[in-house]
Amino acid sequence: MSSSAPPRPTLLTRPMLLLCSASFGAMICFYLLLSVVPQYATSIGATGIGAGLATGALMLEDRRTSGIYIEDENIEWKALARMRNKFPDAYLNATSYNLSVLLTGQVSTEAMKNEVADVVRAIPSVKGVTNEIAVAGNSSLTSRGNDTLITSNVKARFIGNGKFATTRVKVVTENSVVYLMGIVTQHEGDAAAEIARTTSGVTRVVKVFDEYIPQAPQR
Repeated sequence: MSSSAPPRPTLLTRPMLLLCSASFGAMICFYLLLSVVPQYATSIGATGIGAGLATGALMLEDRRTSGIYIEDENIEWKALARMRNKFPDAYLNATSYNLSVLLTGQVSTEAMKNEVADVVRAIPSVKGVTNEIAVAGNSSLTSRGNDTLITSNVKARFIGNGKFATTRVKVVTENSVVYLMGIVTQHEGDAAAEIARTTSGVTRVVKVFDEYIPQAPQR
């Protein structure tokens, strides 16, 4: 008497495919940025080695010091480690820019939301916390994949905008809400927010900027 073989598990679900495609889109966006920077360098008169140096300078263009840049990376690692250790069932993200941390994700109670902020605020080098965590069930893979796709689209639309350096604005998306971080002038921040606001799929834009005030040239 023959028995039928058990059904094979589905390896690629629709949410997983969406997440993979969004990640691929992010990679394409990165290479688009790499391709456009040399063209910009050439357009302003740089050739050969000069264009290469301009490319490196533009890719590294950041109003943070190198020390602050590195510390932002350290803060994110520390925050994620502490949150995962203390709140293993919650879906949480921490993004640090200029020592200020943006918290996004979902937790089950308001008390837990406040506790997460306290845990991150206790990291010695953190100077401020913006708590945008939602009291809700954890987001689905489909939702996270859609957020990744929105982030990629916003970054792609930043390229060549002519009003601010793309590398000066960090984009974070959670549940179709786009958060913008960076050290920018009011004009730059408004321009970035307008691009994000008019990007397909975005429901709201939140500016989490540090204001940059250009210093007058010394005489």
